[in-house]
Amino acid sequence: MNVMTIRRSALLLSVVATLLMASCRKPADVTPATDAEVKEWILSNMQTYYFWNDRLPANPDKSLAPSPFFYSLLYNYNNTAVPDRDRFSWIQASADELKASLSGQSKTTGMEYRYFYRDQTQSSVGATVLYVLPGSPAAKAGIKRGDIITKVNGQSLTGTNYTQLISSSVESYTFGFATLKNGVLTDTDQTKQVTPIVFQEDPVLLDTTYIIGSKTIGYVVYNQFTPGAFQSDGSTNNAYDQKLDAIFGKFKQKGVNEMILDLRYNRGGYVSSATNLASLMGKNIDANKVFYSQKWNSNVMADRDKQSGVGWNNQKFVTKSTAIGSNLSRLYVLTTGSTASASELIINGLRPFMTVNTIGTTTVGKNVGSITISDKTGAIKWGMQPITFKSANALGFTDYGNGFTPAVEVKEPLIGMKALGDLTESLLSEAIFQISGTRTARRGVDADVQESIGSSLDRKAGGGNMFIEN
Repeated sequence: MNVMTIRRSALLLSVVATLLMASCRKPADVTPATDAEVKEWILSNMQTYYFWNDRLPANPDKSLAPSPFFYSLLYNYNNTAVPDRDRFSWIQASADELKASLSGQSKTTGMEYRYFYRDQTQSSVGATVLYVLPGSPAAKAGIKRGDIITKVNGQSLTGTNYTQLISSSVESYTFGFATLKNGVLTDTDQTKQVTPIVFQEDPVLLDTTYIIGSKTIGYVVYNQFTPGAFQSDGSTNNAYDQKLDAIFGKFKQKGVNEMILDLRYNRGGYVSSATNLASLMGKNIDANKVFYSQKWNSNVMADRDKQSGVGWNNQKFVTKSTAIGSNLSRLYVLTTGSTASASELIINGLRPFMTVNTIGTTTVGKNVGSITISDKTGAIKWGMQPITFKSANALGFTDYGNGFTPAVEVKEPLIGMKALGDLTESLLSEAIFQISGTRTARRGVDADVQESIGSSLDRKAGGGNMFIEN
């Protein structure tokens, strides 16, 4: 007889608690579930934990396969006219792959890119490399931020094939590139071969300090909220949280009195890591103050209130010996349309305690959170990530479903990108100016930018739904 249990750890604007079904049988002895059983499992858990469980279809179409069946249950999923709808729940055929991706592990070339049309006819497409992970196959091939891919395995990227070519599951890629010649993007004969591997991403891409006048500025490029690397037993360690602790320890020793947090490519992650990072930067905070709170469906709220008492849904800050908040009066966060979830939780959660200025473009607007649901018996291989709660800060503010509009709008150019950390890079240079009054690059020099038509970041862990259990 199976007993359903749930282990939940606060996860981000998205949480990832994992539903586990305990069994007296060993996984090797379990008979794989039928599609009908999978769909019943999906429906049962959605009725219990889904935030909009009162909006589930009265008569779900059980003739559908498990994946389309799941999406048919979501609240106004395809109704773009409704702003308060479910844009974020998702399901995967492999729960193990889901959990690994949430911890930054996936089969990858080690680079992310953004697509754009090369001409007004929208027939030709380029892909600008946003960043390359150190030690990855792309890095070893010599690919770097700002490189422009125009061919994959001998085929030119077009408006009809670009996603298929550059995101296909092939054993090896041969990338062709273009460069600016006399102001025109021109294909070259240069090619680089890259073979994808299963790779563990370190979320801290860059950390450094700048001294400009009386300002000692800390700068961190942080690409995913994950406490540590994915382990073979499905757990994570705390190596990445500890790395951030050490980085802020260096900032404290150097007397950092201004902070720039670069979350432009950060789709989200563990709320435990968001709490850790917020506690390193927050001003006038302590372990008794609320970082954020959760509102679940009425059934879950009532049950948990009885079990744990009122206040169980409040996530408080934690005490950090390397915190620099006492030296800060404000925080600058660099954002784009790829900044989501736990990243937005940092912005919203810290604003009751300090000034948080955003520079870049409007964020995704993910003010809801989720849990990971999986079957530990092995009978059901699927893993799903349904929205289960809405998030609010200490002042009760939760209405950022349309994203955070930047205090200073700066569009990231797709041609002529500067290296991250370069003082002339568009978003960083604007933050430096806002802090110090010193221009490190001409304002507006990158005003004529290509319009993005998508990004490889959209496929990372559900495309803005990276929520992991600690």
